[in-house]
Amino acid sequence: MALTPQSVQEPPKTAARLKIGVVMPAYNAERTLERTFLDLPHDMISEVILVDDGSRDRTVEVAKRLGKLPVSIFVHKQNYGYGANQKTCYTEALKKDLDVIVMVHPDYQYDPKLLPDVVAPILDGRADVVFGSRMQKRGDALKQGMPLWKYVPNIVLTGLENLVFGLRLSEYHTGYRAFHRRVLQSVHYHANADSFIFDQQIVSQIVDRRFRIAEVYVPAKYFPEASSASFVASCIYGLNILALLCEFILYRLRLATPARFLDHVDRYHRVQ
Repeated sequence: MALTPQSVQEPPKTAARLKIGVVMPAYNAERTLERTFLDLPHDMISEVILVDDGSRDRTVEVAKRLGKLPVSIFVHKQNYGYGANQKTCYTEALKKDLDVIVMVHPDYQYDPKLLPDVVAPILDGRADVVFGSRMQKRGDALKQGMPLWKYVPNIVLTGLENLVFGLRLSEYHTGYRAFHRRVLQSVHYHANADSFIFDQQIVSQIVDRRFRIAEVYVPAKYFPEASSASFVASCIYGLNILALLCEFILYRLRLATPARFLDHVDRYHRVQ
């Protein structure tokens, strides 16, 4: 059972009343954005929030032409990074009257049509966070085009994260994620990095707060237009995960207190 601070507790809603919003962290996605948007299950989504992270193509122009659903577009003044993009996505989503917030990459690597499956554990009250996993059927990931140099580290790093976090997930490195709003209200995601490691830092915060995580199998597509980290960026990402796990162990042993695990009110006290 998740431990949720009293300050963010809300009256319970039935699944039928929960409002679902989609956030799209976009970067150079002009060729795949419209297709991703059109394949979303529009009948169950209240709003789409797209954040462009300083694209060098026509992503923003394409986004302005999207219809059928309310679309809010935000543009970064420059390319700040994938983590920075998510921070803006979640900050703007929390300003809306949304109960479930789903991250869908606009590069069409993950199937938008699977969104009902991804949010189902939250709507059913079985989870607070859902990861769309490519690795529940591991052989499929290779068949779908995942490079071997990504496939093997994914398995190794997931095993290490399971060991440190005390979980049994098939994958942590997915970009298809759904959150109940209370999760994003509770974790201090603004203290996380602006880079790719943001994804794992927010996982460590979710684990620390003991929110419930569920997984749903989602196949992925690998093609030239789909965004993908380079070999060098992936190596840096892997090293950062190892550093994060060491930091989390020290935190659990009370030998370190990273700012990301503290609420703002935990950082000071009144002396007079």
